[in-house]
Formats: sequence, C-alpha cells, structure tokens
Amino acid sequence: MPSGAEETPPSGAVEPIAPTAGPEAELNARDWCAGHLHEERVTQALWDLKNPTPTDVRTILNDLGYIDERIHGLRQSGRTIRFSLDLRDRGGRLCMAGSAAGTRTVVDMCVAPETGPFVTGRR
Repeated sequence: MPSGAEETPPSGAVEPIAPTAGPEAELNARDWCAGHLHEERVTQALWDLKNPTPTDVRTILNDLGYIDERIHGLRQSGRTIRFSLDLRDRGGRLCMAGSAAGTRTVVDMCVAPETGPFVTGRR
C-alpha cells in the first residue's frame, strides 16, 4: 500500500462462525448467537469503569437487566472484579465469565452445566 494511503475496512457485517470443537461447541445455535450479543453488551457497559468495585459491577449488570440470582462469584482480585452470569434458558447452557478492569475488561461465553445448580462454566 502506498505511504499515506488509508486502509478501508470491509463493508458489511462479519458473521461469526460457530465452533466445531471445544466447550463452545456444546452450546445450541440460539445460545451461541445470543452469547456474542451478551459479550459485547456487558463489555461495553463495564469498559469505562476505571477502578471498579463489586458494587459498581453489580449495579451495571442490574441496570442491563441481569438479576442478582443470575450474577455469581462477584469478587475482587487486585484491581479486577471477576464474575459469572448464568444465562441458561429453555434447556440452554449459556453463561458468561467476566473480569471488569477498565479497558482490560474481558467477557467470554462459557458453558454451564445442563442441570442442577449453577457453577462457573468451562471456557
């Protein structure tokens, strides 16, 4: 590319490709698609927290519509707040594992147990 030329991003949305191996392959199509939306939504909401506390994270998650009964393992580890969201619905196994740390915030899909009490899912 000539110097000074700008690279133009491709037009149109890029569709994620469903995994064929690993824990995420255990999610049904509805959960897999919804998981990407939850990842983006929660990450964006937590991104601007410079010094998050467990209370800050819970408040933001509640404001997004996640009820307390779905928020698990909310704990502080240094300057990072870790948490899980149980998003199992209608036989699905979707969960989110996240860490709120300002611009280093990460929220990933995970797979929850099929039945029984929620335990942090596998990534």
